[in-house]
Amino acid sequence: MIKFMPEAAPWKFRKIIKPLFDLQKENILFKCRVIETKSLKVIENGFVEIDNGKIIKAGSQSDLDSSANSKKVLELKDHTILPGLMNSHAHLAWDGTHDLAQQSLDDPSEISAYKSCANMLKSLRAGVTLVRDLGMNKSNIFAKQAIEQGIYPGPRLKICGEAIVQTAGHTYWCCREASGADEMRRAVREQVGSGADLIKIMACHDTLEFTDEELEAVIDETHRNGLYITAHATFDAAINRVTDFGIDCIEHGGPMTDATIEKVAKKNIPICTTFSPVVMQSKEEIARQYNIPEWKIKERQKIVKDKSRFDSLVNASKAGIDIIFGTDAGSPVVPHDAIVPEMKFMIDLGVVKDNLDAIQSATYRAAKVNKIEDKLGSIEIGKDADLIIVQGKPDENIDDLSNVKQVYIHGSRLI
Repeated sequence: MIKFMPEAAPWKFRKIIKPLFDLQKENILFKCRVIETKSLKVIENGFVEIDNGKIIKAGSQSDLDSSANSKKVLELKDHTILPGLMNSHAHLAWDGTHDLAQQSLDDPSEISAYKSCANMLKSLRAGVTLVRDLGMNKSNIFAKQAIEQGIYPGPRLKICGEAIVQTAGHTYWCCREASGADEMRRAVREQVGSGADLIKIMACHDTLEFTDEELEAVIDETHRNGLYITAHATFDAAINRVTDFGIDCIEHGGPMTDATIEKVAKKNIPICTTFSPVVMQSKEEIARQYNIPEWKIKERQKIVKDKSRFDSLVNASKAGIDIIFGTDAGSPVVPHDAIVPEMKFMIDLGVVKDNLDAIQSATYRAAKVNKIEDKLGSIEIGKDADLIIVQGKPDENIDDLSNVKQVYIHGSRLI
């Protein structure tokens, strides 16, 4: 079967003589604990061997061929190797510090580029080897070009280009505004032409957005161009509506009826939950550093303590809906290296069963959402060597996921 691909973005035709950074693909045999995120199997005395950017061997050290002749052997006691993490909801050009609208309206493109670079570095240091950037003007388009053309050594990027919104709709100040079905199709085609990997729409705020004709057009045009489409949808009517129209993924999620949960589950639509804005803003010692007002801190603390606001997402997980890891990084008080607070809340809330399930939501399940599970997201022979090494046992203590010591992308060490 021939896989359909849209026409490449103009920048992909530019001849590159040599990347600015010469990243060597290493041949290394790692001897340490191994977390295999597809099967959720932990091998205490495991090994992983990489060469030429690929995983070439993996398993238990008892099965290791004594004649193995790797160029480098790393014996890492008290360390664990696992696939690189994927943050499937982030905004690289937002810094987590300043007002979102102000940044979007006032930041020169050069500053957005610097912020994106800084946040890609923060992501790498936190073990994030892939960022799905869901929009802030056109900044992610240029960030992706910088990564793919060797201008900057950062994580892999999956981008939406500009998120699409109805004219004067939710966060219109950082999105591609459109009105009418034809203009929706044009907006999709613009993102495709810029090199987008997916399309994102803002399907609601306090009210539903897009006419039926607009919603049908934006989803149909995305699928016609061979991409998938995800929707910002935060309450039942919005989630139910985009599900009916054929959305492929839901961002944030929110209160849902049992009937909506059943519908989403039947269509096998994943939900990328993002609890970090509420969680991080509830931590008063941190929130005050970001000038979050006291009333909002108290409001966030009440939500985090009560948790009933998230019952529908717990029920969605129990119904078999895939929950995907995302932090909404760049939102107020959510830096791009804050990974563990999101996972801890997911575990405590119950949208994931345990530490391993949380880790899978940021690896194998995230790879499935991003349509790259054939090459990333698990430790399997033949897959790209996107790997992280952490000190400790994150499957037993999720805080150990903060102790990232080494980061590899396609067999090249970046951290």
